Amino acid sequence: MTKDTPSKDTISSSDMGFLCLLTALNGLNMLDRNLMSAFANYIVPDLGLSNTEYGLLTGLVFLIFYSIAGLYMGMLADTVNRTRLISFGVSLWSALTAASGLAWNFVSMAIPRMFIGVGESILSPSAMSLLADRFPQSRLGFAVGFYYIGAPLGAGGSFLLAGFLGPVIGWRNCFYLLGGIGLVLAAIVFFVKETPRRHLIDANEQIEKPSIRQIAKIAMTAIPKSPALMAAMAGAMLLHVFIGAGYFDQLWFVQERNFDRDEIAKLTGLMGLSGGIIGTFVGGIGSDWFTQKTGYGRLVFLFFILLACSPFMIAYRLAPGDSIWIPIGLFLGMFQIGSFFGPFFASIQGLIPPEVRSTVIAFSILLMNVIGMGIGITITGVSIDVMTSYGIDQPYSVTLLGFTVFSFLAMPCFLFAGLRYKHDQERLQISEAS
Repeated sequence: MTKDTPSKDTISSSDMGFLCLLTALNGLNMLDRNLMSAFANYIVPDLGLSNTEYGLLTGLVFLIFYSIAGLYMGMLADTVNRTRLISFGVSLWSALTAASGLAWNFVSMAIPRMFIGVGESILSPSAMSLLADRFPQSRLGFAVGFYYIGAPLGAGGSFLLAGFLGPVIGWRNCFYLLGGIGLVLAAIVFFVKETPRRHLIDANEQIEKPSIRQIAKIAMTAIPKSPALMAAMAGAMLLHVFIGAGYFDQLWFVQERNFDRDEIAKLTGLMGLSGGIIGTFVGGIGSDWFTQKTGYGRLVFLFFILLACSPFMIAYRLAPGDSIWIPIGLFLGMFQIGSFFGPFFASIQGLIPPEVRSTVIAFSILLMNVIGMGIGITITGVSIDVMTSYGIDQPYSVTLLGFTVFSFLAMPCFLFAGLRYKHDQERLQISEAS
């Protein structure tokens, strides 16, 4: 039995080493992406930004390029050497992260932010495709969950960087430092061998790789055939509204909860790091276990996690600055975000033809970011500025609470997707066999 045989449940040391490298890249990806949010209380006054401009820099300016480019990069990853493609992406976003440290106003920050999104859009579609070819389906929830440990490591690390290094070397030098580290990692991944594509190995006869146009056609045909896939994507978009609004948390803490900017960055980093890592393990390993024990899809497990966290997130948004609900909310906020990645990405890969895996993942990322985070970040910034202009008390608190409650609509979407998962997966398997 070869290492690429789907029924094999063990994971080799080389597979774990490969997974750790991808996880490190994802951590760097999320660290660079969250630098704007982590250093918000430095960058906003330094560059003279309004809440709307800050929202655009962390939202649509970055996300539109990230998501639209990601769709093309996903199709590209289904046809070219994926490790070389990742190396190019890491080099691009790292160089532009360093360039962002030179910004002096909105426009000079917006230009590199646009193209950072292009570089970062390459990583996850390519990585998800590589993991699905390298790990057995029964362990894919673990593999995807482990890869997404990089998300809380990067997000939490960015706040710790802001809290500890920001006062010492300044936000600009932190951007230069992260850019340099990224270029070193890009050089390392360039020399990593590509993983053979499993569906080509398993084929009884040689299969010609489809063109980008054919991949797009297959993907757009496959998505509407699976109600579970469409519900999962809808739930992901709604959850990302909550994630997007959270980019204003640091400004909220300082301006309406009276925190010191460095101290709240440290607390956010510590709570986010611990909550995100635990959530990622719980979501990845727990959803694998839940599916094996119950027969339901992994997204049912995610539904129960979000349901349990929801009342605590409301208490967090209503709490005063000295309340215990603040650290609890920071912890659980990242816990539920961390628990999302394993169940979601492992589930959608079981609902799509393998030859368009990267493309559909990239499309789902486009929906999550442009519609979900784009709405959450952009409208949050506009709402806060409008409320402030009308003299409304605590505009940050009102807006963030509203988006938190709105994101609860994700829960029934995930429940439906998880209950429907087995049916749609079996139908896909029959379709591929015929």
